[in-house]
Amino acid sequence: MVPWYNPGMKLVVQVKLLPDAATEAALRETLALCNRAANHASRRAFATGAKGKTSVQRLVYGELKAMGLSAQPAIHTARKVAGAYATLKANLKAGHYGPEGSKRRAKAEKTPARFRKDAAQPFDDRCLSWQLDAQTVSIWTARGRSGRIPFACSPAQLEMLRAYRRGESDLVFRGGAWYLYATCEVPEPEVYEPDGFLGADLGIANIATTSDGVRHAGRQLNQVRHRNRRLRSRLQAKGTKSAKRLLRKLSGREARFAADVNHRIAKSIVTEAQRTCRGIALEDLGGIRDRVRLRKPQRVTLHSWSFHQLGSFISYKAQRAGVPVVYVDAAYTSKGCSACGHISKKNRPDQATFACTSCGFAEHADVNAARNIAARGVAGWAVSHAADDAA
Repeated sequence: MVPWYNPGMKLVVQVKLLPDAATEAALRETLALCNRAANHASRRAFATGAKGKTSVQRLVYGELKAMGLSAQPAIHTARKVAGAYATLKANLKAGHYGPEGSKRRAKAEKTPARFRKDAAQPFDDRCLSWQLDAQTVSIWTARGRSGRIPFACSPAQLEMLRAYRRGESDLVFRGGAWYLYATCEVPEPEVYEPDGFLGADLGIANIATTSDGVRHAGRQLNQVRHRNRRLRSRLQAKGTKSAKRLLRKLSGREARFAADVNHRIAKSIVTEAQRTCRGIALEDLGGIRDRVRLRKPQRVTLHSWSFHQLGSFISYKAQRAGVPVVYVDAAYTSKGCSACGHISKKNRPDQATFACTSCGFAEHADVNAARNIAARGVAGWAVSHAADDAA
């Protein structure tokens, strides 16, 4: 029986495939074929200006089939190309490739989207089947349908797949191993009425500080990044093939380490808010990289740390737990007194200290900022829900 569910938030479950040598070779051929076909479709789409899903599919479907793809992989390859151009358009609009006329933007606009030979490939249930009781999958390959491939995952992941898996799964080759990323639609719990808000100040010296006074120090993460940055400089200067290979490995390792740190911090903040029946208030940090003016060492740290990632981790973990989240204006949260509201640059004698020049209140600067964020969260929630009630 298919379990009842509400269409809710989409989560990805990652399972590790355990193919034998012959199946692994077939999977390699499959990714190579699909991405060769994607590059062909991308060149055709770029030349003709057909960038939408339907138009790209109509343009290249027969050609992709002639290259050796069956029907569903051909459709998904065409959609992958259309998705790449949609992402490019959004990034150009957001200015991620620089301003109009810049060399980087011109290069992005004047060259077709390209796919690595081992880039991920989506599959749906017509070309990939799951045998969850046996913990195996069968997948279409360039050599035909594979046999049952064992996969490894945790019991919790297996239960999520059993109850909530919907739609596509991506075949991914990463770090010498094979994975499937399966999309699950998990029902969202009802958001409760918060009894106050837990403010979270995101920063550099401390990655996150809460209004309860809990500080998640960034020292270890920053030390790792400074060490890796020095190593990258030496490897880039060397420029050999082995140096470039090590650079790629180093980049992936640092990203995984940072993501793990952000996951643990987000879980701690959401768990505390849920335990105390509070919501979570976060600063709206959109455009922070353009607004903030820092010394060079701090600029490197700011631009290499993912504010967005930590915020998104907190947001989706809170959504899964039914914890309300509000975003507040970040202006003057670090210079304003959480006790009396007085705002002055002189309230910050140094990076770590807040000492109000009006009322004499003193506190760690990040804790004071987090309390201001929490207070704005309470006010923002009251205003938004008063408007909802009036409507």
